[in-house]
Formats: sequence, structure tokens, C-alpha cells
Amino acid sequence: MSEIKTINANEAYQMVQENKCNLIDVRELNELELTGRVEGAIHIPMGNLDILLDPNSDVVKNGQIDKDKEVVLFCAGGIRSEMSVKSLTAKGLKNISHIEGGFGSISNSSFKIV
Repeated sequence: MSEIKTINANEAYQMVQENKCNLIDVRELNELELTGRVEGAIHIPMGNLDILLDPNSDVVKNGQIDKDKEVVLFCAGGIRSEMSVKSLTAKGLKNISHIEGGFGSISNSSFKIV
């Protein structure tokens, strides 16, 4: 398996500003309720990624996830999003990365937490 793509929060922010990615928060709902949500991020818990990132899923078909843009995942600290990238890449998903340091690094960047 090839090495996974890791980006930092500033690179992710730039991609979001340029509308070049699907920013996906893989944390659990209770984590979002405790620490806040990243404005513009799509919430898909880690356990649902396989189903919802499938090209035939409703979120892809209705355009909530743009299959032509990079998928950028993040979690609380970066471990779950890294594992998810490895798993999804092994299943054939291309153009996917994760944010190093997860929500912790996002909180210290230009992203707005709501």
C-alpha cells in the first residue's frame, strides 16, 4: 500500500477556501457537541465512512460530497483520520488525505469553530 497523504491545517484551510476539497469530520457526535464543529465540514463518523463515501451513496449522488474533489479527513488528534485514509485507500478510494494533528491543530488555525 502506498504512503498516505498528510496535510497540515493551513493547507486544508487553503483548499477549503479554493473549494478544492470535501472536508470531513470523522469524530463522534458527542465530541462535536463538547468541542464544537468546524464551519463547512461535513460530519461523517469514522464507522460510516465506507458506506457514505461509496460512489452510489445518497450523499455522493445528491452532491453533498463532490467525488471530483479531494477528500480531507480529520478527527480529534489525527490517528482515526489516518487509519481511515489507509483503510479507504486500500479499498480503492483515491485523492484522499488527512489533517495532521486533527481538531487540535484546526483549532489553532484560520478555521472557524462554531
